[in-house]
Amino acid sequence: MFGSTLANNRGNSAASAQLVTPTRFVWPYGGTRVFLSGSFTRWTEHVPMSPLEGCPSVFQVICNLTPGYHQVNNLFLCWGICVPIDSVTSMILMLKKSLVIHSVYFIFVQYKFYVDGEWRHDEHQPFVNGNGGVMNTILITLPDMVPTGFSPSNMDVDDFSQQMADPSQDSIPRMSAVDLEMSRHRISVLLSTRTAYELLPESGKVIALDVNLPVKQAFHILYEQILLIPGFANSECFQGIPLAPLWDFGKGQFVGVLGPLDFILILKELGTHGSNLTEEELETHTIAAWKEGKAHISRQYDGTGRPYPRPLVQVGPYDNLKDVAMKILQNKVAAVPVIYSSLQDESYPQLLHLASLSGILKCICRYFRHSSSSLPILQQPICSIPLGTWVPRIGESSSKPLATLRPHASLGSALSLLVQAEVSAIPVVDDNDSLIDIYSRSDITALAKDKAYAQIHLDDMTVHQALQLGQDASPPYGMFNGQRCQMCLRSDSLGKVIERLANPGVRRLVIVEAGSKRVEGIISLSDVFKFLLGL
Repeated sequence: MFGSTLANNRGNSAASAQLVTPTRFVWPYGGTRVFLSGSFTRWTEHVPMSPLEGCPSVFQVICNLTPGYHQVNNLFLCWGICVPIDSVTSMILMLKKSLVIHSVYFIFVQYKFYVDGEWRHDEHQPFVNGNGGVMNTILITLPDMVPTGFSPSNMDVDDFSQQMADPSQDSIPRMSAVDLEMSRHRISVLLSTRTAYELLPESGKVIALDVNLPVKQAFHILYEQILLIPGFANSECFQGIPLAPLWDFGKGQFVGVLGPLDFILILKELGTHGSNLTEEELETHTIAAWKEGKAHISRQYDGTGRPYPRPLVQVGPYDNLKDVAMKILQNKVAAVPVIYSSLQDESYPQLLHLASLSGILKCICRYFRHSSSSLPILQQPICSIPLGTWVPRIGESSSKPLATLRPHASLGSALSLLVQAEVSAIPVVDDNDSLIDIYSRSDITALAKDKAYAQIHLDDMTVHQALQLGQDASPPYGMFNGQRCQMCLRSDSLGKVIERLANPGVRRLVIVEAGSKRVEGIISLSDVFKFLLGL
């Protein structure tokens, strides 16, 4: 039915006639009734196109095209796959450094769209002016038909070897703008129609701290919740993030959140006043006093010039998940409290849950588990999309360099780097830049073990020693499947990365080189959501 017009040309082989190439055609500009017609239908048939589920303005159809065999003299052919082309001139400009051959199997197609009674073409795809008006074109070459007896003398050896060694080159499938837009649209629709209430576990535990509690006591409480409750660090309600909303009895409301960054800043601040951190220094600091002091350090003042602590970032149980994710990203926090406040009575607000990006990502995975094909970008390798922070290659510049640590670096320098780089974790590497471990903000709670914070100086303890404190604890922090460091390869698909990040306790993946485990980059939950939401 969809035979190519090239099929009748001389030189076709019986073998080529048996081959078909499924080709996807897309019309992303809306309409009521959309048809496809082209040279592969001899312009006599109109193939109906169907709107995509969840994206009614995008129409698609897949047609099986058959190749023809043709002699092409001095044709510059891209070593690989599908090459859209509008003219021989543009093809030469695009492929001037590619392999020169003299014969090749290929499919050349001209096509147009019939939208609501009017012939249309896609201006964003290659097109030509012909006797039939403006038509889109595509040239599909078949790599398995390229003669096997090619010689390196027929190509630019340096360019070819570089492409073979660098998977970021033409061998990596390119991401379609239509696929990206469609996938983002479907995810946006899902998150806009789901609420924070759906993140609540069937049973769980959420901790709140009195704002007048001493910092030292709060430090120990969060540490004990990780350490003493089996499976708590990987539970739905805690998700490996030592955070606690703060309750002010005087105001009758939640006023903030205490987390690992607070402890890091407290230890660094107290460490500047003496050679050792004493329990007495922590005992004299209440959470409320610390929050006020932190506002002073951050130069946060109200209209009268008094320190004004940052207001609590919170959501309600009926807020949609897209708004929840946006609040987390915009405020650069690990989680937000889900708080229910009744407007009909004067009862205290109820703390229901700590909503995190991990829980929202798990919701996305659950919804699309049996229809992953409706999100085409999930098949894309992570090295081909703008996702995460990567080690720059030779000659490249990076707006956000990847921070790493050596195991012998001081804990003080590690904490300073976490604060200055505004990241939640830093890979620990050896002299060959191979991954050894990872130090995250939440690892600071390990200093509560045996009151280690009162016995050490931040500049005297190494990162390795600090990590050992956490690994000696039971269960270890942030572990999943017995591993602290969750890794992936640059060739892994986005779908595989998302599945890993949706697991409780996993907040980031370190991208490593296969075999050597040399660190190539890092992908966090925030990175994934910024990409999925187009931020």
